[in-house]
Amino acid sequence: MTSTHRLPDGWDIRHLPDTPQAFVRAFILRHPLAYSGMLALQTFAMVCAVLVPWQLGHITRLVSQGLDVNQVVTALRWPLAGFALMLVLEMVSTRAASGLHIYTVPRQRRAVTQALFAYLQRHSHRYITSEFAGALAHRISEVSIGTTQTLAILIFDLIPLLVTLALAVILLATANAWLAAFMGLWAVGFLMLCWFLARRSHPLARDFAAARSVSTGKVVDAVTNLTNIRLFARHPYEHGYLGKFLDREVVAADRSLGYMEKIRWLQNSCGVLLKLGILLLALWLWQRGSIDIATFVTATSLSLMIITDVAGLSRRLLEFFEAMGNIANGVRTLVRPHEVRDTAGATSLKVERGEVHFADVTFGYHPGRPIFQHLNLHIPAGQRVGLVGASGSGKSTLLGLLLRLYDVDQGQVLIDGQDVRTVTQHSLHEQVGLIPQEPGLFHRSIRENIHYGCLEAGDDALAAAIDRAGARDFIEAMEQGFESLVGERGVKLSGGQRQRIAIARVLLKNAPILVMDEATSSLDSITERYIQDKLDEIMDDKTVIVVAHRLSTVAHLDRIVVFEDGRIVEDGSHAQLLARRGYYHRLWSRQGEAA
Repeated sequence: MTSTHRLPDGWDIRHLPDTPQAFVRAFILRHPLAYSGMLALQTFAMVCAVLVPWQLGHITRLVSQGLDVNQVVTALRWPLAGFALMLVLEMVSTRAASGLHIYTVPRQRRAVTQALFAYLQRHSHRYITSEFAGALAHRISEVSIGTTQTLAILIFDLIPLLVTLALAVILLATANAWLAAFMGLWAVGFLMLCWFLARRSHPLARDFAAARSVSTGKVVDAVTNLTNIRLFARHPYEHGYLGKFLDREVVAADRSLGYMEKIRWLQNSCGVLLKLGILLLALWLWQRGSIDIATFVTATSLSLMIITDVAGLSRRLLEFFEAMGNIANGVRTLVRPHEVRDTAGATSLKVERGEVHFADVTFGYHPGRPIFQHLNLHIPAGQRVGLVGASGSGKSTLLGLLLRLYDVDQGQVLIDGQDVRTVTQHSLHEQVGLIPQEPGLFHRSIRENIHYGCLEAGDDALAAAIDRAGARDFIEAMEQGFESLVGERGVKLSGGQRQRIAIARVLLKNAPILVMDEATSSLDSITERYIQDKLDEIMDDKTVIVVAHRLSTVAHLDRIVVFEDGRIVEDGSHAQLLARRGYYHRLWSRQGEAA
């Protein structure tokens, strides 16, 4: 059964920018009007803020002209109105920009998180099994938070500071060239110093973010194995093991945060230089008669306002560099080229019969170390085939190639004559039902886990699948029945109960090809026999491939293929293979003696 429910937009993302700057720029373009509005409003607010000292200087000039009270009141009417207007406009613009920011931030975080998760879903099985699940989740979160932080600091702190400095120089230039030159030289020097320090701090912030992600992954790994820690009495060992990674995080933090503290010292020193320099220069110019008292007030007021912005900038720069480090670390880890990709023009897999053919397949996980060399295996439609052999002989690898968890090095894997590399992975996985040794259950309700097999299935189909899987009795005995949460990876259920949920889920999916990878190996013999009977019902009218170590699991199947060191050494029914008294016979005899 092919799923027909409507797929949400943006679920299939195959390309994302792979540098922090390009990544942030791409998500700015998702909300161009919002960010343009924020930037325009905040810039206008800074223009108003810079005009406040100018208005104050104008008021000072009028007050100092020696007018009587009535004349002062008349003369100050419009300057005071302008002063008040600048204050109000600055406040309104700032609040409007903040309102836009509040509206945009959660939507931006949602867009980044969903895009990264969608891209992560396209990574290969090799990639997923090589990374900590907790670290991957942590990096998605860090990138989404870092992106919004970076944009907020740029729009509300860095760009406004540039506007303030530029306007301050222009206003001072209308009054005195010396004041404008001093302010301009200070601004250029300060910005160049910040740029130089930013380049030096970025790798330190990135290393700090990487160390934090690793330690978070170690914590998640330990938390998921708390039972093992308790049963092996390894509390002190785990405490020390985690401590080593936390120590590395502390070292990285000391380097990054310590460097940022040096930046703050330099920035504050620059602020003191500006304040004293402008004050002394203005006093000198006033004494010489080059400027009046109004220009003196304007210059000193502007310097005080800029110092306030610079003082806040040091803290925001720390956050900016840390956010960029988080983005760089996350993008470097998550946005790698996909190893297994749909080809251009890939079509949907159409399964009418369910024939499977491995044609001249060569494959190895590592170059120069092949597991299969020119392997050929044909499974007619509707046939039930067991794959047996020692561990490492290639059984599960064969299933991985069928499911296209990996791509073959040479040859083809065909389903009804269609190369699995020429169809979309999504359509391939829709047509194959898998029951693994350890069912992957979500920490959701039993109903949700079973419904996962076919999201649009109705209650009647759901109930039928549960009954056929023999799961109704234990589900109804649970406190919340079908709405009971199964725990992380189904830890609240027994092995047999988890397998019955997995069977019900696959029954609901009703795919034409069924794959079972050691589906009953971890169960006791009574539970295995019960579930085996249920599996026999599922196998009707399907092409079935079963991997098993227990030969009793596959003895009743139509055909058994025996693997040894990546080669097919025997092929036939249970009776035929026993009659040959070869490798399969030895395995059967050995398991019989062990029993």
